[in-house]
Amino acid sequence: MALIVHKYGGTSVGSAERIKNVARRVAKWRRAGHQLVVVVSAMSGETNRLIDLAKEVQPSPDPRELDVVASTGEQVTIGLLAMALKNIGLDARSYTGAQVRVLTDSAFTKARILSIDEEHIRADLAAGRVVVVAGFQGEDEQGNITTLGRGGSDTSAVALAAALKADECLIYTDVDGVYTTDPRIVPEARRLRTVTFEEMLEMASLGSKVLQIRSVEFAGKYKVPLRVLSSLTDADQPLAQEAASGTLITFEEDTKMEQAAISGIAFTRDEAKITLTRVPDRPGIAYQILGPIADANVDVDMIIQNTSNDGTTDFSFTVHRSEFARAMDVLNGKVKAHIGAGNVVGDAHICKVSVVGIGMRSHVGIASLMFRTLSEEGINIQMISTSEIKISCIVEDKYMELAVRALHKAFGLEQPVLAH
Repeated sequence: MALIVHKYGGTSVGSAERIKNVARRVAKWRRAGHQLVVVVSAMSGETNRLIDLAKEVQPSPDPRELDVVASTGEQVTIGLLAMALKNIGLDARSYTGAQVRVLTDSAFTKARILSIDEEHIRADLAAGRVVVVAGFQGEDEQGNITTLGRGGSDTSAVALAAALKADECLIYTDVDGVYTTDPRIVPEARRLRTVTFEEMLEMASLGSKVLQIRSVEFAGKYKVPLRVLSSLTDADQPLAQEAASGTLITFEEDTKMEQAAISGIAFTRDEAKITLTRVPDRPGIAYQILGPIADANVDVDMIIQNTSNDGTTDFSFTVHRSEFARAMDVLNGKVKAHIGAGNVVGDAHICKVSVVGIGMRSHVGIASLMFRTLSEEGINIQMISTSEIKISCIVEDKYMELAVRALHKAFGLEQPVLAH
C-alpha cells in the first residue's frame, strides 16, 4: 500500500459533474489499497471572480483582506469533493490550509510555506479516510489566512507530499503531460515521457504553465516523485495504465539514455524591460538600483549592464509585466535622481523565448543554431541570458509565436526520441 498525493486543478473540478469524476478516480486508487491525500484548487474561474469582486469594493485591495476573500474558492471545492466521495461510499474529511496548519510567512498574496503539521492527516489516513485539502492557502504565525500566489495549489500538493514522505505526487491537469512546447502554437509539439527536475524548473520559470515553479523547487529539494497527467481521461481506465501515463519528472541520475540536446522551447509573454541610461559606473551601483526594487517586492529576471565608455553605462533588467508600473514608479521616484542617472525607459511589448535541455552540457553549437534561426526569421534579439541548461532571448512580443515555431523545427523537437 502506497501513500499517494493527488492534485486537481480548476478545470478538473470546474463543475459538479467533474468533481464527481474526480471522486470516482480517487475511489479507484483508494479501493486498490492506497492511502490518498487529495489537494484541490478552486473551481475554474472562481479565484478570478473573487479577485474581481474585491476590486469592485476596493480598487487596490488590501492584501490581507484579499487573501481572506481569495481563499474561499478552495473551501467550496474541498467540501463538495468530500461530499462526492461520501456519496459513493468512501469516508472522507476536508481541511482548509489553516486546519491542516500549513504555516507560512506573512507575505500576503504570495506567501511561502515554512512548515506543515501532518498529525491530523496521518490520523485520518490510519483510520481509512481520504483526506481532502484546500490548496493555495495556509496561515501565518498570527493566525492570518494567507495564499501562496498563482498556481499555489501545485506547491501545496508537493509540500504535503514532502511532509508526508509520499510515494508519489500526481498532478492532474487539463493536459496529458509536459510537451516540447505549447501545442496550441506548434501542433507538432510532442509529449515528453520523462523530463528532469532541472529542465522542468527552467521550463516552469520560463513560462511553461504546466507546473508552478515553486512546486518544482519543492519537489527537487525534497526528492518527491512527481508525475503530470490528465484528469480528463476516463476515470475508470485501468489503474496501471493511468499510473504510467503523462510525464514523469525524474532526477538526472535516473536518465539511462543519452539525453537529446534540447528538451523543449519555453516562452512567456508577461515580460517588461526597463533601462536606466547614463548610470554612473561605480561600485555598488547595481545594488542602489535593484535594492529599492526588491524593497518594493518586485522580482527581477534578466539583468544586463553595458560596458562603460565615458564613466557611465546603461543598466537594463526585466520584470513581470504586472509589476512593470510599480518598478517604473520606484525608479522615477527614488532611484534616478539619487544615483544621478539619465532617463528611465520602459518597454512592455517584449517576450522571452528560451531553449531548455540538460543535453546542452554535452552538445556544442546550441547557441549559434538558436541565434541563426532567429536571424533567418528577421527577429532581433534585445537581451540574452544563459545557464548551464538554457538560453533565453528577449524579442519583440509580436514575434513570439514565429520564434517558437522556428526554434521547435530547427531543433527537430517534433521527431520522437529513439531509445538506445
